[in-house]
Amino acid sequence: MSRSYTPGLKVLSSTIVSKTRLLPMKGDVHYKVGDNVNSKDIVASTKIPGNVHMVNISKQLNIEPENILDAMLIKLDEQVSKNQIIAENKGILGFFKNQIKSPVDGFLANISDVTGQIIISEPPKPVEVNAYTSGVIKEVIPEEGVIVETQATLIQGILGVGGENRGELVVLTKDRNEVLNKSLIKNEHRDKIIVGGSFIEIDAYKKAQEIGVAGIVTGGFSYKDLSELLGYPLGVAITGSEKIGPSLIITEGFGKISMAQKTYELLLDNNKKIASIDGSTQIRAGVIRPEILIPNDDSKKSNIDKEMIISEGSQVRVIREPFFGKVATVESLPPELKKMDSETLVRVAVIKFSDNSFEEVPRANLEMIIS
Repeated sequence: MSRSYTPGLKVLSSTIVSKTRLLPMKGDVHYKVGDNVNSKDIVASTKIPGNVHMVNISKQLNIEPENILDAMLIKLDEQVSKNQIIAENKGILGFFKNQIKSPVDGFLANISDVTGQIIISEPPKPVEVNAYTSGVIKEVIPEEGVIVETQATLIQGILGVGGENRGELVVLTKDRNEVLNKSLIKNEHRDKIIVGGSFIEIDAYKKAQEIGVAGIVTGGFSYKDLSELLGYPLGVAITGSEKIGPSLIITEGFGKISMAQKTYELLLDNNKKIASIDGSTQIRAGVIRPEILIPNDDSKKSNIDKEMIISEGSQVRVIREPFFGKVATVESLPPELKKMDSETLVRVAVIKFSDNSFEEVPRANLEMIIS
């Protein structure tokens, strides 16, 4: 029987998940192996040096560079406030003094009597990394971060935008086919992760933005509305850094598509529980999937990750147009290469959709649904 490796989309009721939490540069790690953490706990922190500002004292006061120390009113490493007078010349008989003010809040980082310039550095900016999910510290990476391990329900979507958020999971629709419209979103959903059925309207998303919803999970969304939301057409770049408010995870694809039965049921089973959500997505090499992670202690139901290999009978989802988001069953995996419209020769899979229609699709355009 033919088999083929493919990316896998996971919908697991309970599994072991490891999350690596790293600083952008070396700093301090605040936990040790074996410590229990909650999602909001700061596991590591550091400080990024602030912006620096060059001030030409010699030129502005019309003095020689070697004389700037006599003109300085502050000392090296001394704190200064914006518009504070930091240097002045002696003037004529005490009059007609020229003064220089600090352009920013910060501290005096350097004085050069060769160039006649000083450097004022803005205060360092604190950077903190939280645990993202509750769990146990399984590994400490010295001066960089930790690896958090948790038992959790894991649901991956096909596409997401927006970064990490967390909050109480609230299912708003009556079933997986219902559209999530703005009438269902209330002020009480601030800081919550709300779940819809087949689709979310753009007006509903904007209302969620105004209220301060943490995240949204829905079966489908309009590509046009997503482009309007982002301000540009979504390409193949990595998502996750968008500053749009609520993280958005689409579980099925573009358009009005009912959420998969198991996905909806798992979300419903975890209604009112605290969840973490991450919209980061990368479909090409180094696949990154948007996810909803809901910690639990149901170790008896732990799923073992399956090999991500498709074969006849595998359930798959198409991850490229023209069938983006559609779920199908693999009927066969022909061994011979097939010439596509682009004139490229690729290996294909014959898949069967729910309406009993068949299509030949490049195997690289498929991902296995692991549940």
